[in-house]
Amino acid sequence: MKIPGLIVATLLILFSYSGAQQLAPAPNFKLKTHEGKTVELAKLKGKLVVVNFWATWCPPCRREIPGFLDVYKQYKTKGLEIVGVALDQDGWSVVKPYVDQAKMNYPVVIGDFNLANAYGGVESIPTTFVIDKRGNIIQRHIGYMSKSDFENVVKGLL
Repeated sequence: MKIPGLIVATLLILFSYSGAQQLAPAPNFKLKTHEGKTVELAKLKGKLVVVNFWATWCPPCRREIPGFLDVYKQYKTKGLEIVGVALDQDGWSVVKPYVDQAKMNYPVVIGDFNLANAYGGVESIPTTFVIDKRGNIIQRHIGYMSKSDFENVVKGLL
């Protein structure tokens, strides 16, 4: 009996995801906040790190930030770190006023094409990467993430 190609392909995909997850080391970066504080990903090992690529002009990015603020406030002392990577072409001239207005309580840095490319390419924003305590990317989420979804991810990993 011949098995149709689509079934074989589906089975191969299912079996490839059923085994141990292959972890990819998160690309390191060393960038400054608008206050001049250096944020280096490698120095955050030992914490659950969320790297969120966003921009001030992006409505879904702006919508998810209040939830990130609340979750960060609640779980920071339990080992959570969030780094907002703004991809605004106008840099700090537009990012700093927004950071101040939104009262962002986690570090925000300015990223670029090279950094986005190092993370496998950020094709749309927001794109959020969850990095385990050993520095490996364990999850990538493209698009808006609600506060409850974000909190569930964090609680499950801390």
